[in-house]
Formats: sequence, C-alpha cells, structure tokens
Amino acid sequence: MPDQTLLAFDYGLKKIGVAIGNTLTCYARPLEVLTPHTRVQRFEQIEKLLQAWAPDRIIVGLPLTTEGGEQYHSLRCRRFANQLHGRFGVDVVLVDERGSSVEAQEILGNSQPDDALAAAVILQRYFDALGQSAEPEGQR
Repeated sequence: MPDQTLLAFDYGLKKIGVAIGNTLTCYARPLEVLTPHTRVQRFEQIEKLLQAWAPDRIIVGLPLTTEGGEQYHSLRCRRFANQLHGRFGVDVVLVDERGSSVEAQEILGNSQPDDALAAAVILQRYFDALGQSAEPEGQR
C-alpha cells in the first residue's frame, strides 16, 4: 500500500476532535479540537484542514452501545461521515469508538477528555487493524 495521509474525527455536536497519521508510520497523533458554532462553520473549518493536509482517507469514530449496537448518536456520526464524503469526495471509514474518550483520559491521567486525543485513539485503532489484515474491519 502506498503511503497515505489520514485524518480522524471524534465527532460531537459542540466539539470535534481531530487527529492525523499516515500509513507509513501507522502512528496517530492529536491535531486539534474544532469548536464550530454553526453547521457552516463546521464545514469551513474542516475544509481548511482538508486543504492543509490533503488526506487520502478520513476516519470517523462511530459510537456504539457497549453491546456493539447502534444508538442515536451513531446515526449523527454516519450522517457526518456521509456529508464529508459527499462534500469533499474523500473516502470515509467508520471505526468503532467505544471507550476512546476513557482511553484518552487514562493517557492524560485526568478526567478532562481531550477530543483530539480521543480522535488519535480512534485512528490508532484503525492503524492497528491495518496491521492485522489487508483491510481493517470498519463500517463504511
């Protein structure tokens, strides 16, 4: 597989955590937290990120129940992923984000979630799955 740049989003209505990584190193790092107040601002901020980093693929965290089922926020994240693909024409892969915020808190050693670090956890899960198979088991 050629070296690809990936952006990951931990989507929330008030904040969106963003992480970046590439398939050469398979290492994810937190990038920033977007705090758009409107839908228009959300996509303007994302467009600037896409122009700056030119990702080959976008990873979006998919919140599932502890049993692995869909929940209300799952639908919002699926819609967000579809909007990213439709607006910007970039491949989008959904990755199970269960426990990513807790894992980010454990890494930071406090109870304040860092949405960008949660996005990095999600992206790192994608990379780890890449190492285990030809195509990670995500939900498109």
